Amino acid sequence: MKTPLSPTPDLLRGMGKVEFIAMMAALMALNALAIDIMLPGLQEIGRSLDVTNENHRQYVVSAYLIGFGVAQLFYGPIADRFGRRKPMLFGLGIYVLASVAVVFVPTFASLLVLRFIQGIGSAATRVITISIVRDVYGGRQMAEVMSLIMMVFMVVPVVAPGTGQVIMLFGHWHLIFLFIAAGAIVVGSWMYLRLPETLAQEDIRPFTARVIFDGFRIVLTDRVALCYTIASTFIFGALFGFINSAQQVYVGIYGLGVWFPVAFAAVALFMALSSFVNSRLVGRIGMRRLSHASLLGFIAINFVWLLAQYFGPQPMPFFLFLTFFALAMFQFGWIGSNFNSLAMEPLGHVAGTASSVLGFMGTVGGSLIGAAIGQAFDGTALPMVTGYFVVSLIGLAFVLIGERGTLFKAQNAPR
Repeated sequence: MKTPLSPTPDLLRGMGKVEFIAMMAALMALNALAIDIMLPGLQEIGRSLDVTNENHRQYVVSAYLIGFGVAQLFYGPIADRFGRRKPMLFGLGIYVLASVAVVFVPTFASLLVLRFIQGIGSAATRVITISIVRDVYGGRQMAEVMSLIMMVFMVVPVVAPGTGQVIMLFGHWHLIFLFIAAGAIVVGSWMYLRLPETLAQEDIRPFTARVIFDGFRIVLTDRVALCYTIASTFIFGALFGFINSAQQVYVGIYGLGVWFPVAFAAVALFMALSSFVNSRLVGRIGMRRLSHASLLGFIAINFVWLLAQYFGPQPMPFFLFLTFFALAMFQFGWIGSNFNSLAMEPLGHVAGTASSVLGFMGTVGGSLIGAAIGQAFDGTALPMVTGYFVVSLIGLAFVLIGERGTLFKAQNAPR
């Protein structure tokens, strides 16, 4: 079995494993950057574009996520036919153009349209990146690599809000979008120069309606893949719910002001640490054992957190709130990469289409769940905490369906 320090597969033609992981993380990080860097600027965006209802500012995040989710249905079949490189570069081009165009928006509605388009471009970074990783690795090896990618990826929520805050100290919120565009140009150039095509000739699928729908059928009729995707959808919905209302919780309830990015970063660091620990353990313990244990831990922490939120002082002391949140998100770090790998594992022969369908379900479903949680914000953290507990129970139900009622089965033996 390959360890996290094992030699890089020949498919990468000389690219080192460290560079490969860093590049995949950077591509996926463009999605997180487009969300997290602007959170400190939502108030200013609202004032600038005459948004009177503070909950409506959350649509800046929701519009992006919906575009990001819907477009994933198309990138996978395209990437299974035309390879990984060209569709990725096409998506990055859309991402850059939409980011630059935001600078000139006259209304909040036009901003939301461009955010939707930006999400369409960014979808390539999610679908095709996971397809590339699945091209190169499988089984526990994929889970190890994805954990390391997620660890690097989690640096973005640590630094992005603070970066956005610093940008606004020296200029208008429009500069945030120019920064996003510049980041995409740098990462896209790196990929263009260094990453070879990873789609094997024997895995190329014709781009016809019959073949595409057959690929969708393969994905949607695989019980394990489907159930883990639905479970991930609900659990990621909780994260999206927090992202939507993070500024209202940290600034509105706890009055952190410019310190909001620091609190946001503290929790992201726990998720990054969790991903690193997962990369070290998953090869020995297995994806199912780790992710099932962390899901049960996620439920337990959320239940205690809900009791404390409901029966304790209002608002909950900030240190206690942050402790509960960090513990929950540490478990989340183990759930995310393992559930994704478990869903993709049986679908390597249709990796692009599988990544599309699973990404569409997870992102669109998760963003809608997150929007519902965010719009329920009532000046307290109770709707968010309640949402975390409810979605974790639903996630467990679908895992049990996928595993026929049995948890902790070690089905993925080392290769």
